[in-house]
Amino acid sequence: MRLEQLQAFLAIAETGSFQQAARKCGVTQSTISRQIQALEADLGVEMFHRTTHAKLTLGGERLLPRVRKICQEWQNATEELADLMTGKQPELCIAAIHSLCASYLPPVLQKFCHDYPDVQLRVTSLGSDRALKVLKDGLVDLAIVMNNRFLTTSREMVVEVLYDEPIEVLSAANHPLAQYEYIPWSELIRYPQVVFKDGYGMQRLIQDRFERLEAKLQATLEVNTLDAFRGVVRQGELIALLPQSALVEARQDPTLAVRPLASNSVGALGDNSSLTRRVVMVTTQDRLQIPPIKYFWQLVRENIPPQTNQQRSAS
Repeated sequence: MRLEQLQAFLAIAETGSFQQAARKCGVTQSTISRQIQALEADLGVEMFHRTTHAKLTLGGERLLPRVRKICQEWQNATEELADLMTGKQPELCIAAIHSLCASYLPPVLQKFCHDYPDVQLRVTSLGSDRALKVLKDGLVDLAIVMNNRFLTTSREMVVEVLYDEPIEVLSAANHPLAQYEYIPWSELIRYPQVVFKDGYGMQRLIQDRFERLEAKLQATLEVNTLDAFRGVVRQGELIALLPQSALVEARQDPTLAVRPLASNSVGALGDNSSLTRRVVMVTTQDRLQIPPIKYFWQLVRENIPPQTNQQRSAS
C-alpha cells in the first residue's frame, strides 16, 4: 500500500468521480484507476461501485475516516518540515556552561531574540558533560561547553572552538594566598577547595592537574553555581580554581581576591604549569541546515568571546 493510493482513494471519495479525482491529483484518469485497483488488490475489498458516480462500497465507507486521518497527518508532517527548513520552528533550545550564561552569552541572546522574534529561545545552564548528553539525546539544539574530546568525536557532531582561557584562583580578600601577585602551585595545594560537582568539566580538569602534580586535592565542598562559589569563598577558609570568564563579578567584589597562577610548579610538571580550559560550541550536521540554528551558531562565532576595540581595529 502506498500513500498515493490513499490520496487517490480520498480524492475519488470527495469528488465522486475518477475523472475529477485525476485532475485534483494532477495525474491521468488511467493512473487513478490503476492506483485504486492496486489498493483493492492489497486489501482484498472493492472500494467503489463502478457506476456513473463513484459511490463507496461498505468497505470503502469503513476505510474513508482512517484514510482522511492518514492523509491529514502526512500533510501536517510535510508542512512542519517545510516550516522547519524555512526557519519557522517554534523554539530553539541551548545548553551552556554557567560562566558563559553569566558573562558572554546575554548579548548574543538579545540579538537573536530581536532578529527571530517568532522563535522561543530556551537556555539551560548545565555542566559540560550533562549539556553534551542532552544534545546527543535531542533535547537541545546546540551546546556551549568545556571541550571533552571523548564526548564530541561522533561523526555527526560539529565542533567549533571558541576560545581558551586561563584558570585563576578565587579567595577571600583576607586569605593568605591573596598576598601573592601570582600564586605558586606549591602554596595552592596546601589549602582546601570548593569545587564543581561531579559531571562538570572543571572538576575533571582540576583533579587531573593535581594528579599530575602528585598532590592531593582537598575538595571540601561541591557546588554548582557561581553565586555559591563566591558565597562560600567569601567566608575566608576555602579557595576555588575557576575560569577567567567565571570571575567577572568576583573582580568587582572588595571582599574577594582573584589571582593568576604562577608559571612555575612542583612535581612532575617541571616549569610549565599553565592551566587553561577550552570552550567549544557543539551541534549536529543536520541541525546546522536549519536557519535559526545556523544564525545562532554564526552569532556565537562572531561575538564570543567579545572583541575589544583594539582587537576590532587590528582585524
